Amino acid sequence: MTEKYLLYNANIYCGIPFAQAYTALLVEGDTIRAVGEQALRHPKDMSTHLLDLQGATVWPGLVDSHLHLAQLAEQLNAVDCETRSLKECLERIQKKTAALPKDGSWIRGFGFNQNAWDPPQYPNRADLDRVSNGHPIVVYAKSLHASWANSSALQLAGIDESTPDPKGGRILRDSFGSPTGVLIENASLLVDQVIPPPDAQEAHTSLRNAQNFLFSLGITTVHDFDRWNSLESLFSLQESGELSLNVIKQMPCDSLSRLLSENLRSKLTARQITPGWIKCFADGALGPQSAAMLQPYENSTECGLLLLTEDELLETGKQAAAGAWPLSVHAIGDAANQLVLRAFARLREYEAQNKLPHLLHRVEHAQVLAPQDIVAFKELNVIASMQPVHASSDMHTAQRHWGDRNATSYAWHALEQAGARLIFGSDAPVESPNPFLGLYAAITRRNLSGEPGPQGWHPENRVSLRTALDAYTVNPGLYCSTALRGRLASGWKADLIILDEDPFTLNPQDLAACKVRSTMVNGKFVYERNEP
Repeated sequence: MTEKYLLYNANIYCGIPFAQAYTALLVEGDTIRAVGEQALRHPKDMSTHLLDLQGATVWPGLVDSHLHLAQLAEQLNAVDCETRSLKECLERIQKKTAALPKDGSWIRGFGFNQNAWDPPQYPNRADLDRVSNGHPIVVYAKSLHASWANSSALQLAGIDESTPDPKGGRILRDSFGSPTGVLIENASLLVDQVIPPPDAQEAHTSLRNAQNFLFSLGITTVHDFDRWNSLESLFSLQESGELSLNVIKQMPCDSLSRLLSENLRSKLTARQITPGWIKCFADGALGPQSAAMLQPYENSTECGLLLLTEDELLETGKQAAAGAWPLSVHAIGDAANQLVLRAFARLREYEAQNKLPHLLHRVEHAQVLAPQDIVAFKELNVIASMQPVHASSDMHTAQRHWGDRNATSYAWHALEQAGARLIFGSDAPVESPNPFLGLYAAITRRNLSGEPGPQGWHPENRVSLRTALDAYTVNPGLYCSTALRGRLASGWKADLIILDEDPFTLNPQDLAACKVRSTMVNGKFVYERNEP
């Protein structure tokens, strides 16, 4: 007998613009059967669970449209290196190494941000050597576009004075030409490829724990941007019946030939995982100043790194289109975004000329745009996939490196006004996956300390809570899902969350502290908060 849930005496936000608030909702199986009075009048039987919510708020399940699922799982087990100083970071690593035997096992950390230290400075391998206790160590920058390794890790990776910079990467060196331990962009892969992968059971368990962590935050769907090797863990979770999270899987462009030849779209669909986009990188990131800019960074002659050409991106788009895969391109700097949008314009012409489907391509991050490029998102029907939490954590660094160009950085309101398709995520584990931090950042453009003041940083690009919530629910449901998700309406999938308070009535400063009481995915409760 199909289970039913009648939620009543509730404050239900359906995700339909300007719709009235409903007080009841009926779930049957994995689908919402009715809302409002129809839900109350619907026939009930022994399989119907009656849930009096006593005024609690119900929202659609939240979607993180840019997240690295396996990396998040790894980070939950790694050293948290997001600290205010190098000294504090090293103390955390030393605490970890001191608790382990000198067995040569790898230690990983995440989150170092040299721009947040006083003074801002890149660390050195010698810093890690002092606290290594016989372990190879690699620590990833908060941006995930740089890493920091100790001497043991560099030796295992074969990195020394004679090692050339890889394409699309840079090995930082001291005045004698010796590697400092800091690896920028693709240079990080030199160390990554010698780290032993976790065994299958460890990866399975870590991924399951990450899924449950996301449920506790109200996240019911993720767009996963991890690479090919994360698929086995996803498949393992699905085969064991433990995968409840809705996953839309992006795949890296360097695997395009393989995924086309192996017909990965069909394999994913058979595993109840939604095929997503082909992910490419146009540039680096703000923190290491590798994001590609039209003009040099402030007080610098450097313009960052372009990691592909317009022609290369166009060719990748043509190949992907043959397998019905749209493109998703990482672009941070204004030069990178301009290159990507030009390539997409040419790809639209190619699609039209060859009578191919009009695929919904997307730009990931779009952090700083040339003013004239904002309208291109609407004109080309390209999704702007953005992460509000980046603005609250990056504002001081962005101000230092981009100056006046920040008038069109993290430009959510400008893109909304231009008619762009806007979806939000976190880029976890670069930032916390907590969507309430993202909602707070989107409507205030302040960090959790309240900086830079009541109006926020470049307040002209704040958005309303309704707009921000739509970018976490309705919009990704409409643009990015093969099922009806993101609204609480008859016939739509029963993904929802229950909150003690109505965020629309809260002071914006309190929004970041919202906690989820319950989470339902596909008609099943997957999370219940234990404390009162």
